[in-house]
Amino acid sequence: MFLVPRSWFLVLVGSLVVTAHAANEAPGTKNQEPGTFRPEAGKFPPLEKAHSYRGELVFVDHANRRGSLRVTSPGIFRFTAPHPFALLPYALVRYHGAPAELRDIPLGTMLHVRAFLPPDPKTSAVPVLPVNNREKTKAGALGVAPAENHVLLLEDEPSHCQREGFVWKLKEVDIKDRAGTILASRKGKTDAKTKPVVETLTFDATTRVWRGRESLRIEHLIAEGIWPAEGKKALGGQSVQIGITWRPTPGGVFARFHLSDIWFDNEAMQNATQHQTELHKAFIRSRWIPAWVDAVEYGKFGRATVTATLFGGMDPTLYADFKAGIPALMNGAENTLKHTEGGTAGPTQMAACGKLLDVTQAPGKAPLGSSGIQIRFETDLITEGMRPTRIVKIRPASWPDVHLPREEYIGQGSIDERFPTPAIFPTY
Repeated sequence: MFLVPRSWFLVLVGSLVVTAHAANEAPGTKNQEPGTFRPEAGKFPPLEKAHSYRGELVFVDHANRRGSLRVTSPGIFRFTAPHPFALLPYALVRYHGAPAELRDIPLGTMLHVRAFLPPDPKTSAVPVLPVNNREKTKAGALGVAPAENHVLLLEDEPSHCQREGFVWKLKEVDIKDRAGTILASRKGKTDAKTKPVVETLTFDATTRVWRGRESLRIEHLIAEGIWPAEGKKALGGQSVQIGITWRPTPGGVFARFHLSDIWFDNEAMQNATQHQTELHKAFIRSRWIPAWVDAVEYGKFGRATVTATLFGGMDPTLYADFKAGIPALMNGAENTLKHTEGGTAGPTQMAACGKLLDVTQAPGKAPLGSSGIQIRFETDLITEGMRPTRIVKIRPASWPDVHLPREEYIGQGSIDERFPTPAIFPTY
């Protein structure tokens, strides 16, 4: 059997990733449209410049970090066609108050979105729309197809509420045969002046109820006398966190949302958060932490020192594993965070090996998307993908050495290798 030396593989992948990293090249016409904002390579965009909207998750292409949302509007919700979105490389996804991946979020979940125009329209993984598209009406609804479809922050209801300091207050339940409606309002914990809007939310036997360490069903609340078996009961403004989904509603109601979960207390919410945190930590240790390259100092015969900023939004224990002096690996990645592997070899075989010279935390609060942690990585054989503003993935050598499923890496170094292509999305 003929064995190719590792160094040959690294030289090969260095030439292959040139095309794959075209997505990371900064376009030359950024921010030229009046009244618009596009993120730029090597800069974390300010959250306050993002466009905000909310929608139901109806499609996920987890390997390419994109999907579709049915965006809310004053119109008839079910008439709204799914609207495609893509995650920015440094996007934060939050589910149950913890870091998450798209693959973790069930279809039908209502999500809060903060998004921008495509950084580079030429390499967008979803359709590029006119910059004023959210001012247009689709199927009688305004703003359901915003051009701002590159997401910085994607979060479910409890994640959004915890970040913004909101709680839900339960006013009244109306129940029959373990199903019915709840009157509830969302209010800031410290906002005593604003009168909250009361919403009608549905529930049924599929709604999960969490109390402390208990997993309850609606019939348990009835058996304990907390809710009636039939009819209405005032709930006294009980403070809870809730998960919200959408499903077709009888009676011609245009937009009424459904309770997937109710967390009655902090312990119950913390349990859900911790479970999701552990799920995400295991995922990142097998896929590596993403970053972008700030600078490269070249030496002789392939030696180089790479300075990179780790992306944010992950559990602190993952960042704590990055320490000066430890062996580490760095590999080129595409904007979807797919490793550029060069065929059947795993990321470890294709990565540049070396050690961390420094790990520093920038003072002050890091912008959303950034961890504020900068590393200096020294290697004796750098690859083409490690250039300023380009995306890389890094892991301490102590993390698991695993091979990835086929859909999660670029086999031949081409940006066009996507599953599926953007052509599956509707044309707006």
